Amino acid sequence: MERASNKQRFEKLQDYISFAQSYLDFIERSGSLQARIVSQNETHYEFFQYKQDGHFNITRPLNSNLFVPAADSQRLENEFLEILREPWKIPRENDEQRLLICKAIYTIQQCIGAALDALPANRSNTARKINGDLFERLIQLLIRRLGVDCAAGTVQVPITVDGVEQFKMSYQHDLIVKEGETVKVIGGVKTSSKDRLDKIFIDKYLYCKLTNSCIPHIAIFLNDVQRKVGKGRNRYGINATFLPGHFKGYSIKLNPLDGVYYCDIRPNMKTDPLLRQHIRTIDHFFCGDLWQFISLPGDATAQIADETRLP
Repeated sequence: MERASNKQRFEKLQDYISFAQSYLDFIERSGSLQARIVSQNETHYEFFQYKQDGHFNITRPLNSNLFVPAADSQRLENEFLEILREPWKIPRENDEQRLLICKAIYTIQQCIGAALDALPANRSNTARKINGDLFERLIQLLIRRLGVDCAAGTVQVPITVDGVEQFKMSYQHDLIVKEGETVKVIGGVKTSSKDRLDKIFIDKYLYCKLTNSCIPHIAIFLNDVQRKVGKGRNRYGINATFLPGHFKGYSIKLNPLDGVYYCDIRPNMKTDPLLRQHIRTIDHFFCGDLWQFISLPGDATAQIADETRLP
């Protein structure tokens, strides 16, 4: 819990992997947890309840289909990092390697989130902020490992009238992918789309209107489920936090995003025709879409200020 609360302990990708391996070992130790609770409405989700040292808190829901078990934790360090050397070479039909990308990112981040869930209730807002910041940093580290320049920061958009720049407007973004001084992709990186979906769509709309450009705007989400507590003995389940009506409305009436990616994708995102067209698992970003975005012209007029660079 103390280690997860210190963002300075997560400066490199190896820091994330080492923490995940330690957490996975911890939860498998005999007597470490008070209980494991299975979700009542979607049984492949489970919750961990900590003992007194974790204030008897119950974690966020964890997808057992994606959460790597302790026995396989070395895959996070060996196979996953090997895949990241040249992910664009992974064939579309190689489901095992593509699934490992989703599993590794999901497990690494959820180990942090679940550890932070042990913090006392009066620090829950702090825990959410740390978890979100560390997920942004994780995605940046993964992209930079591929040799692609990226950062978080403020994009200053020049506003011109009759060809003359009048002033600049500033927009804060979680992810700015660049090639030299040319901005190639702008993205939002969030653990959940809850209360955050509107801004990402509006950011693209305003940027394109103000600059007369069509630079790709993407969204990367970890998952869209939260704990639901009902009545009775077996009272824990999950609720979906994704708003399909909002997503469809913005995509049709405002503008579609150029890519929306999930580690833990919801069933309706795979069955609904419109959602399926716009939302995919995160392996598609690393194995193909990122390289297509980089090949596009981008925007050389945008300037980056207050850039947050990784070591």
